[in-house]
Amino acid sequence: MTALPYAGLRVLDISQGIAGPYCAHILWQQGADVIKVEPPAGDWIRFVGVASGEHSALSIQFNAGKRGLALDARTEAGKKVLHALALQADVVVQNFRPGVAERMGVGWAELSAIKPDLVYVSISGYGPDGPYADSPATDSVMQADSGLMFSNQDEQGTPRRIGLLAADVLTGLYAAQGAATALYQRLARKQGTHVQVSLFEACAAFQGACFVEQAIAGKRPFGAVSAPNGVFATADGKISIVVLNDDQFGRLCRAISLPEWLTDPRFGSNPQRFANRDALYAVLNEKVRQHPTDYWTQLLQQHDVLHAPVRDYNGVLNHPQALHLEMVQQLEQAGVGTLPYVGLPVHPHHRPVQASPRIGEHSRHILQDAGIGMSQIDQLLESKVVLQAK
Repeated sequence: MTALPYAGLRVLDISQGIAGPYCAHILWQQGADVIKVEPPAGDWIRFVGVASGEHSALSIQFNAGKRGLALDARTEAGKKVLHALALQADVVVQNFRPGVAERMGVGWAELSAIKPDLVYVSISGYGPDGPYADSPATDSVMQADSGLMFSNQDEQGTPRRIGLLAADVLTGLYAAQGAATALYQRLARKQGTHVQVSLFEACAAFQGACFVEQAIAGKRPFGAVSAPNGVFATADGKISIVVLNDDQFGRLCRAISLPEWLTDPRFGSNPQRFANRDALYAVLNEKVRQHPTDYWTQLLQQHDVLHAPVRDYNGVLNHPQALHLEMVQQLEQAGVGTLPYVGLPVHPHHRPVQASPRIGEHSRHILQDAGIGMSQIDQLLESKVVLQAK
C-alpha cells in the first residue's frame, strides 16, 4: 500500500450525499486515509434508493474503505472535535450550503489561517455566491437546470433525465481532479488551496461540446446523425449497429448479404440513407430478428462492423473483457453480503476494496488517533456528542 500515490495522506470527509463522498473516496482508492464524519443519525444517502439496514447501494459505493466517526457537530463539544480533526488533515472535503461550514468552525478562512498548506474542497450546488447560491440542488434538479435533460431529449423533443445520478458523480470526479491539482501545488509551492466546485458548473463543463455545436449549427441536433444507427431486436435480445460512413455501410451490406444496397440510389451517401432510414430500418429489423445476438456479434465482428450487444448489468459484470481486466472486485459488506464493486478505471493504482463503515464504526479509534484522552472520549460518548457503533 505504501506504493500508492496518496499513501499517508489524511483526508477529512465531512460531506454527505454523493459528490463530496465520491471525491474523498477517489482519494482513498489512491491510498489516502479517509475519515468519514457524519451525524449520529447517519449521512442521509444511507437511506436513499436500494438499502439494507443502515447501508444503501449509494453509501456503500461512495464510502467504501473510509473510517467512520459519528459526531454531533451542532454541539460546542462536537465543533471542537471537528475543528481539531480538520487541523490534523491534509485535505478537507465539505459540501454544505454556503455559510454552514463557517458556522461549524471549519470554514476555509478559519482553518487556512492556522494551517496555510491545507487543501480544502468545497462542493456546492451553484457556487458560493450569486442569485442561486442558496438554492437546493439535487441531481434531478441539476439535470433539468444545467441542460442535461435538454441534451438527452428524444427525437420528438421530450427532455429526459439520464437514468443515473450523473450530476453528482461527475461533480465528484471534477472535485477529485481539483484536489489532485491542489495537492501538486501544495507539494511544489508549499501553499494550500481552496478548491471550489459546483454541480452547475460541472454539468455545464461536461456538456461543453454541446454548447459549441449549438453555436455553430444554430441548434443542436438530437438523435442519430447517421443511418443505420440504432438498436435492433434480435431473436433473443437487442444489438446496437452503427454506420458512420460509406465504407462502413459497405461492410454492413456484405455482412448481411445485401450487396444490392451498394448500388441503390436511396442509400448512396449518409444524407440519402438518413433521408430513407425508414426503408433501411424496415429491412434491417426483419433481418436481425431472424437470428440470436451471438450470431450477429460473430458475423459483424468478422466484417468489422461497429456493433455491440445491449447488455444488462449482469452481462457487463461477466463481459469477457471485464473478466480479463479483473474490473470487478468482491466487496464483503457486513450485514449486506458480497457485492460487486467497480473502482477507478485508472491503472496501476487499484486499491483492494474494503467495506463501507457503519455509523460510528471507528469513532473511538479515530478520537484516540487524534490524541484525545480516554476520559474525554468517554464524556463525549456519554453525552451522545459521539456515537460508537456496537
